[in-house]
Amino acid sequence: MLYHAYETAHMMALPFRMAADAMQATLEYPWAPHSGTRLARAVAAQCELFSRLTRRYDKPAFGIQSVATAAGEAVVTERVVDLKPFCRLLHFAKSTGPMGPRVLVVAPVSGHHATLLRGTVRDLLPDHDVYVTDWIDAREVPLFEGAFDFEDYITYILQMVRFLGGETHIVAVCQPTVPVMAAVSMLALADDRDQPRSMVLMGGPIDTRENPTAVNQLAKTRPLSWFENNVITSVPAPYPAMGRRVYPGFLQLTGFMSMNLDRHVGAHLELFRHLVKGDGDSAEAHRRFYDEYFAVMDLAAEFYLQTIDLVFQEHALPRGRMHWHGHLVEPAAITRTAMMTVEGEQDDISAPGQTAAAHRLTTNLPDSLRAHHLQPHVGHYGVFNGRRWRTETLPKVREFIRTHDR
Repeated sequence: MLYHAYETAHMMALPFRMAADAMQATLEYPWAPHSGTRLARAVAAQCELFSRLTRRYDKPAFGIQSVATAAGEAVVTERVVDLKPFCRLLHFAKSTGPMGPRVLVVAPVSGHHATLLRGTVRDLLPDHDVYVTDWIDAREVPLFEGAFDFEDYITYILQMVRFLGGETHIVAVCQPTVPVMAAVSMLALADDRDQPRSMVLMGGPIDTRENPTAVNQLAKTRPLSWFENNVITSVPAPYPAMGRRVYPGFLQLTGFMSMNLDRHVGAHLELFRHLVKGDGDSAEAHRRFYDEYFAVMDLAAEFYLQTIDLVFQEHALPRGRMHWHGHLVEPAAITRTAMMTVEGEQDDISAPGQTAAAHRLTTNLPDSLRAHHLQPHVGHYGVFNGRRWRTETLPKVREFIRTHDR
């Protein structure tokens, strides 16, 4: 009923949103006598805020058309090279210049789309041959495609690594650090020829017992049944996944917003001021950020609940209790895949120490195949995006990959 109530509220707001859009267009019409007056800009700004806060945001495009490489400007072509029910494997092919080491960027299966890593992908492209996991909104996957759980996630990673071959380097951002480490462990246990050359684990919850955050505490203070009863609902018609149980994107967005509500309210008040002053550049920067931030996707209920259980409540990986199809996941089996961990000093989602815990689990990995970087002055998103990522973290990641691209 929760999803139905949300859809009903969204449809009820539609005529008001259309009226607000029409009024905004009228007030901003350049040949109208009132155009450009402070009153017109103020009313138009109110209309835009109402429309932005009540509409649904579609998945953004990566939109990476070209990059500057050592060989000059290269045209980038985005194409799907492997398709699974819950994921598209994207390749960002460059038209000229050396491709560089092959890198699989594993995006989180979370409320936001893989396009949240647009900056990460764009910055890696000049020196690497980049592939990205583009996870599909669970409300778009029909029930006949089956379920998607934590073990399926590990299976997808295994299949993609084998598809790309043993020359691959993996960059896992946030939540996928755990299933990626599990997948690499399984490849090592099987002495598989397609073991990746390296894995870079960035800002992830390998062991949330280390320096626990408010997010970690929330997962621990409530039983799994609370999450199932309060945030899981069924997809309504007319979506392709009608009847599928999901953790809906709109609830996830509510959680994201509530964690930093004052900051988000302040940002929208700033947007109003920019619009009234006619500061188009600042207003457009706000739109770009929130067009991405408000674009959310549903998660399959079984995956979400198992993640809460295995990663945040049972700490199955660091306690040696994680299994994949009946086989124990043993990180100690990793001896060939180089591993780098990256953390943000001010990360309030995966705090310092949680990702570095991976080194404690890989007891048989030589020191020559290890590295750790704690990036000062950045929070969670600064670990993989922004100026400090480009100028301080990325050079270290790039050098690590080059060193182990043997």
